[in-house]
Amino acid sequence: MKRISVFGSTGSIGKNTLEVVRQFPGKFRVESLCVHSNIADLEAQVREFRPRLVCIVDPERAARFKAGRRVTVVSGAAGLREMARDSSDTAVMAITGSAALAPLLDAVERGKAICLANKEALVMAGPLVMGLARRRGARIMPVDSEQSAIWQCLHGADRERLRRIYLTASGGPFLGWDRKRLASITRGDALRHPRWKMGAKITIDSATLMNKGLEVIEAMHLFACGPDEIEVVIHPESIIHSMVEFIDGVVMAQMSVPDMRIPIQYALSFPDRFGSRLAPLDFFALTSLSFRRPDPAGFPCLGLAYRAAKEGGSVPCVLNAANEVAVNRFLEDRLRFCSIPRCVEAVMDRHRKIARPRLDDIVEADRWAKEQARIIAEKMR
Repeated sequence: MKRISVFGSTGSIGKNTLEVVRQFPGKFRVESLCVHSNIADLEAQVREFRPRLVCIVDPERAARFKAGRRVTVVSGAAGLREMARDSSDTAVMAITGSAALAPLLDAVERGKAICLANKEALVMAGPLVMGLARRRGARIMPVDSEQSAIWQCLHGADRERLRRIYLTASGGPFLGWDRKRLASITRGDALRHPRWKMGAKITIDSATLMNKGLEVIEAMHLFACGPDEIEVVIHPESIIHSMVEFIDGVVMAQMSVPDMRIPIQYALSFPDRFGSRLAPLDFFALTSLSFRRPDPAGFPCLGLAYRAAKEGGSVPCVLNAANEVAVNRFLEDRLRFCSIPRCVEAVMDRHRKIARPRLDDIVEADRWAKEQARIIAEKMR
């Protein structure tokens, strides 16, 4: 029986993870759960799964939740790190943003299997995370559908036989919009993703295509390849989740219905495959599978991510931090949609790159970039 901890248990990935656990009684034991502040959903999860430890990032809500309960309750950044060092052997990392980096490093230090649904940590500090994983024997298994697809297509293949990775993207809600229409986008418009139900931040990143850019950098670290070996392909049907081309011209694609429970279940069950209750892919119901190139003029965030990937060092961390602030400002109706890439680019232009950043350099670059992004975003209001 695998003992798992779920970071971000009340978010979309967390809930789907617990749905997978629910389907396979006797295969998994939930050791710990973590939320930011969603106490209502957490209470139901604690009653059902009876974890040994609960982390509530918000200290005030943690104090109220703790009263009269037998479960151990921790809070804040220190609580996240304590949970990362618990008795579980598998950590599902589904909290968003830079907050995941410290607990991820702690879990990797313990040699745990990591089901990774947070791309920001690898964007910020990919060489540090992957280097530590190699030294500690920690397996990092991607949960995002695109990265899981690449992982499955590459399984058992020598890295030298890889020619190119095709990273698919739905295109988001604004596929085909011209720049004039993009200038008038509202928060509500951007939160209506055509294929996936996700949290607000990742949904906005999908609308700007920054999410795909972050995945390019994540894939570089997961699969030891360069940015020139990864090509983003718009695939609106979201049936092919990614493809791998080998040196002999053969292309392998991973296909399934668009449901996050599939890659989550594969990561949790690896190296086994469990049966699924989901309806299989019906090829005869598919009218078409279409592909197109992304529009760099309409969606400049993807180009900024490729720029960060090529420059390397501390630049991807700065890209990620500035984007976090810009997206939050947009969600607060304090920044226009088309100003998100402008804010990120301005911060990147101000940054003095550190070629081989240490962890303290990464932390400082993250802090600096967020501060700069707040200043720049305020002027763009």
